[in-house]
Amino acid sequence: MSVLQLPAELWLQVFSFLSWKDKLSVRCTCSHFKHLVDKSRPLWRGFTVMLRDFSRYNRQFWCSLAQRHVGRVYLRSGKRKHLKQLSSWLPGVDALRLDDWREDGVGDLKLFPQLKRLAVTSCYAPLKSMAFLFPVRDRLTQLSLCGLQLTCSVPHLLDAIAQLTRLTTLRLHHDGSLLVTPLSGLLAHLSELTYLSITAITYKTLPNDFFSPAHPTAGGAALKLTDLQLLNYDAAVTPEVLQSLSNVRNLWVYHLYSVPGPVCHLQTWLRSLTQLHSLSVHGGHPLAAYADLLPSSLVSLKLCVDLQPDDLHVISARAPRLEHLYLEPWNSSSNLVRLIPQLFPNLRTLRINHLHISDEDFLSLQQLQRLNTLEILDLFHRPDPRDPSWVVYGPSPRLQRLTSDLQQQTDHRVRVVTSVRRDRLTCECI
Repeated sequence: MSVLQLPAELWLQVFSFLSWKDKLSVRCTCSHFKHLVDKSRPLWRGFTVMLRDFSRYNRQFWCSLAQRHVGRVYLRSGKRKHLKQLSSWLPGVDALRLDDWREDGVGDLKLFPQLKRLAVTSCYAPLKSMAFLFPVRDRLTQLSLCGLQLTCSVPHLLDAIAQLTRLTTLRLHHDGSLLVTPLSGLLAHLSELTYLSITAITYKTLPNDFFSPAHPTAGGAALKLTDLQLLNYDAAVTPEVLQSLSNVRNLWVYHLYSVPGPVCHLQTWLRSLTQLHSLSVHGGHPLAAYADLLPSSLVSLKLCVDLQPDDLHVISARAPRLEHLYLEPWNSSSNLVRLIPQLFPNLRTLRINHLHISDEDFLSLQQLQRLNTLEILDLFHRPDPRDPSWVVYGPSPRLQRLTSDLQQQTDHRVRVVTSVRRDRLTCECI
């Protein structure tokens, strides 16, 4: 049958399995596919377009984006005039990232009546005011501020953010230049906030009123926060500081130092947050320092730390419900993977390095009857052992063979991921 004889619904179903890159390739093959791909809004749901140097874009380009109803834009090295041009072609933009903003003020966000998600990152031109947030304060639900140069005061910054009362997600990242005061005053205004990501480099000790007032009123409710992310963390903390965080279920801790200090502050967090569903730890003390404190409620665990085979036995005993395990140990993982099928039979997702793992250990993962996704982290190889400087970034022939064998042995139940998609609307801090 010819291409034109097959129903459009069938082609769109096929195209739905393609990556963004492959969709763009398909639309270049013929006018029929170009029409199908561009006119199908569901195919482009979640697609983010990166724009830079607006002089390169012609009318046909903008019409193509408009046909796809693109609503997520990553604008690099932009200026106010670019926002006006963008709004005239894509007025329905609901997610916008401004990276390397070239002027001292943003402005004109009012041109995007559907804007709900905003990220301003790596702005080397100092921002004198946060007034650009005011036109969108009644509809913005997600805000990310990272790497900004501010001439306004920290209280002015926090006061501006406090007016965004519909925020559910806030990321506030900096290089340590912002001496941010306790967040209790800010969080008191953001009653809908569930996700908070902050840089903690400026704190040696978290004060008791960091998350909530030092003397809360009787019967005061806990914060709605369910997701808490701490970057460059090395601060002492007491159980009193964490009393208002009883709703936190997902915790990420990115330690400031790879060589830990004498006290493992993470122990206090784990003793206080006993109902965690997800824990992610990068750096800091070896896992043995806090493995015995892992809550039994854990479903997801991500570790980029120093860990030993005995630690996996402790994890298995402490977190029997674990379904998602991400291992990126500082030491070799060659003697860890062989233990996984026996210790974690309920895994659905596994993320590992593969270079120093034997073929036998790699293929033993077929024993995980519930596994559906295997993600490979170390995607590089050296084609010529005699030339260690020659590095190819991508799946090696060995990895391709192992992947094929594993999929055949599991009847293609396991999806092997060898490329990680990043959300281009967030910063690269993590």
